[in-house]
Parts: sequence; structure tokens; C-alpha cells
Amino acid sequence: MYQWDFASLWQYRGLVAGGVLTTLLYTVVVILTGLPLGVLAGLGQLSSHRLLAGALRAYVEVFRCTPVLVQLVWFYYALPVILGIELAPGTAAVLCLTLYGGAFYAEIVRAGVQSIAVGQQEAGLALGMTRGQVLRSIVLPQAFRRMVPPLVSQSILQFKNTSLLSVLAIPDLLYQGQVIAHETYRPMEIYTLIAVVYFLMLLPATLLARRLEASAVRASGGLSPRSPS
Repeated sequence: MYQWDFASLWQYRGLVAGGVLTTLLYTVVVILTGLPLGVLAGLGQLSSHRLLAGALRAYVEVFRCTPVLVQLVWFYYALPVILGIELAPGTAAVLCLTLYGGAFYAEIVRAGVQSIAVGQQEAGLALGMTRGQVLRSIVLPQAFRRMVPPLVSQSILQFKNTSLLSVLAIPDLLYQGQVIAHETYRPMEIYTLIAVVYFLMLLPATLLARRLEASAVRASGGLSPRSPS
């Protein structure tokens, strides 16, 4: 029978802590860069300018319909060849996850804005408001309440996606776990520990997402907001 030995991992606590900090840092960065991009791309898809809207829809579909792991590898190995410049692993990772997350954020924003009844927009225009004023004062405040739960859920997925950074040798939590496993020959213990650490970090965010969704359901009269698939 296998003899578990978690005590042997104590000496590697610094590596684990460093991996946690790296994971959290990349998560914060890709959310803070991906969310504004998603807002702009989501609103841009609703633009009356067909060329702009079409280009943004193409961007969204390309990133939503290809695996993020494939994108990470492509951004690190293929993009530098195309551009003729060298990309550090961290730069390639942030660029990729920003664009990837931005595509999903964009769909959430687009769906949230389109969920507001057209009649409300027409009423605002009838009162002499410009389209920009209608968007800022009538549409976005209501749409934002509906968008918050799926935006939080997508941010949680961005957190999970950072576990793929290890393929670029970025010292995130999973990469540090691989290093420890190779040194200790205790993969079961270290990967179990990593799973527990991820669970403890993600559980509060998941509970927050559920609470926000419940609040949005009550505010919308019982209609559950859903993020686009």
C-alpha cells in the first residue's frame, strides 16, 4: 500500500508560496487587461460600422473556437517568427490570455446590452437623448447588473487558465509542483496539495459568483442571467 508523506513537502513551502503568488499575479493582470478589451469589443460588435463589427466578431470567434493551450503555444513559438521579434514567456502568456479572456468578456457584454428591451432605448431617443446618452444612462446600468455574474464566472475561468502557463516554463503553482515532484518523487502528495490550494483559492470566488447571480435573478424578476456559450 502506498505510504503518503506530506511532511516531506514542508521544505518546499517557499516554492509553493512563490507559485501561488505568480499564479495570482498573472490572474490579476489578465483580468485587468482582458476585461476592458472585452467591453470595447463587445460594444464594438454592436456598432453600425459593418467593417468594425465584422472584424471584432471574427476576433471573438477565432479565440472562442480554438483551445487556449494551442493559443499559448502558438503565441510563444509562432508569433515571434511572424513578427520577427522575440517574446518572453510572460509576455506571450499575458498577450494570449488577455485576448482569449477578452473574447469571452466581449460576448458577455454584447449579450448583456442586447438583453435590454429595445423599447427602453426608443423611449430615451424619443425624449431627445442621443444614442450615447441612452447607452450610458439607460442601457449600460441595467445591462451591467446582468453582466456581473457571468463576468465573475469568466474571471474564475481566467484564474484556472493560468494553470496552463507551466507549458511555457512560467513558475506558476503547477510548474513549481512539477519541479517538486521531480525532486522528491512524490507526485501524488504534491499534486494533491496543489489541487487543495487551487480549491481554497477558487472556492470564495465561486461562492461570490453564486451570490451575485442570485442577486441578479432577484433584481430581474426571476430570470436567471446566463453567460453566452
